[in-house]
Amino acid sequence: MTETNRNMAAPPCTLVIFGGSGDLTRRKLLPALYNLLLDQLLPDKFAVIGIGRKAWDDQQFREVAHKGVTQYSRRAIQPEKWETFASRLYYVCGAIDDPALYSLLCARLQEIESTWHLPGNRIYYLAIPPGAFAQACNGLHQVGLIVPPSEGAPFSRVIVEKPIGYDLASAQAINTAIGRVFDESQIYRIDHYLGKETVQNIMVLRFANSIFEPVWNYKYIDHVQITVSEAEGLGTRAAYYEEAGALRDMVQNHILQLLCLIAMEPPYSLDPDVVRNARMEVLRALRPIRGKDVLTHTVRAQYAHGVIQGKEVPGYRREEGVRPDSTTETYVALKIFVENWRWSGVPFYLRTGKALARRASEIAVQFRDVPEILFNANPDMRLAPNVLTLRIQPQEGMSLRICSKIPGTRAQTHPVEMNFNYGDAFSAPSPEAYERLLLDVMVGDASLFMRRDAVEASWAWITEILEGWKAHGSRWLPEYPAGSWGPIEADRLIETDGRTWRLV
Repeated sequence: MTETNRNMAAPPCTLVIFGGSGDLTRRKLLPALYNLLLDQLLPDKFAVIGIGRKAWDDQQFREVAHKGVTQYSRRAIQPEKWETFASRLYYVCGAIDDPALYSLLCARLQEIESTWHLPGNRIYYLAIPPGAFAQACNGLHQVGLIVPPSEGAPFSRVIVEKPIGYDLASAQAINTAIGRVFDESQIYRIDHYLGKETVQNIMVLRFANSIFEPVWNYKYIDHVQITVSEAEGLGTRAAYYEEAGALRDMVQNHILQLLCLIAMEPPYSLDPDVVRNARMEVLRALRPIRGKDVLTHTVRAQYAHGVIQGKEVPGYRREEGVRPDSTTETYVALKIFVENWRWSGVPFYLRTGKALARRASEIAVQFRDVPEILFNANPDMRLAPNVLTLRIQPQEGMSLRICSKIPGTRAQTHPVEMNFNYGDAFSAPSPEAYERLLLDVMVGDASLFMRRDAVEASWAWITEILEGWKAHGSRWLPEYPAGSWGPIEADRLIETDGRTWRLV
C-alpha cells in the first residue's frame, strides 16, 4: 500500500454550523464527524456549535444528534465514544438576520474554547439558503470572528453549500459578498460528489496506471457517457426544484465536475491549486451551446404519471407545489464537446433526471471499434466495443468490457466484464463523502473544492443554455413515464450519431 505525502492530521478547531437544526446537519454532517472520531481522525480538541431558529438548548441538540447518528451513520453508536462526541456538541438559538445572534455566538465561542483549550481555529459551515450567505458572513465579520489568513495565526474558514447562485450574475453576487469578508484561500465551496470514493479514484485510475493514459484521447476513445439517475420524484423539494430544474441542480456542479476529472490534463503535482487549474482548463475548453444549438445538443423533459418500485407516482405538474403550466425540467440530456487536442471530435453525452428506472451514477468510456477484419469481419455480428465503466453509486467500483473467445472448437467471441468492487476488495467500508470533505477543510486541503473562477465558468456555460431554452423553447416540455429511462427525444439525441445510451 502506498500513500501520498499529504498530512491528514487535523489541528484543534471549532466547527460552527449555520443551519444546525436542519436536515443536512442531522443526516450528513454530524454522522460524518462522529465517524471521523471513530477513525481517530478528528482532533482530540474540537467542538461543534449548531446555530438554528429552533428553541433548543445544548442537551436537546445532543439528543437530535444521537437520533441522526443512530439512523444515518455508516457505523453503530459506541456508548463510550458517543459520550466523548456528545460532550463537544453545543447549540445557539438565533436568527441569521439578528445582530444579537453574533454577539451571543462570540460569547459562547470564548466560553467553549476556553473550556476545551482550543486555539481559536474556526470553520463556519453555511448550511443555509444562498440568500442568507451575505448576512451570516457580515454578522461574523462585524463581531470580529473572522481572522485574515496569516502564518501562525488561528485560521478562519468558511464552507459554502450549493446552490451557489441561480445563473452567472447571481453566482458572481454571492461570491462577491462572501469575498468581502473572507479571502479566496479561506473559502471552501463544497460539492459532495467530489468526496465520493469512486470519484476520487478517477485521478488514481488515470495517473497511477500506465495502461490508460496512452489511450485516453480522441485516437482511441469513441465517446463518453455520464449518467446520474434518481429513482425518487420531487418529494418535498417543490419550492427549490421549481426554481432550479435538473440543469441547475445536477449539471452545473456534480456532472460538470465529473466531466472535468475525466477530461483534464495530468497535473504536475497534487497541490490543490495545480489540480484545480487542470479542472478549470476543461471548463474553459467547453464548446458553448447557445441560441438554436439547444435544439440539436440538448433535450429537456418532465416525468409523467408512472410506477416506480410498485408505487404510483403522479406527473411532475401534478405534484404538490408545482405550477400546472411549469416548464421546469426534471430530465436533461446534453451532447457536448471539449475543444482541445486530446478530445478533438469526441462527444460527451450527459444525462440526469428524476423518477427514472433506478438510482445510479456512472461514467462510461467507450473505446473505438477494432478494424472490420479478423474477428470483426462479419457485418451482421460486429464485436461489442470495449467499455470502461466507473460506478459511482450505489455499488462503487469499476468494470472493463473486453471480448473473449467462447470455449470450444470454433472461433466464437463474446463480451465479458472484468469487475472491481470496493466492498469486495477492501475490508473497511468506504467513508461517506462528507467525512473526507470535512477533514480536508480541517487540514486546509482545497483540492476537492470549487474555486471562484470554476464556479463562475460553469455558470457562464450553463447560462447560455438557459438563455437558449428561453429564446427557443416550447410552451410544453416532452414527457417520459415515471419509472422509465427518460424521453424518446433523448434516445434520438444520441441515436442520430449512431450510438445508444447504456443500460445502467
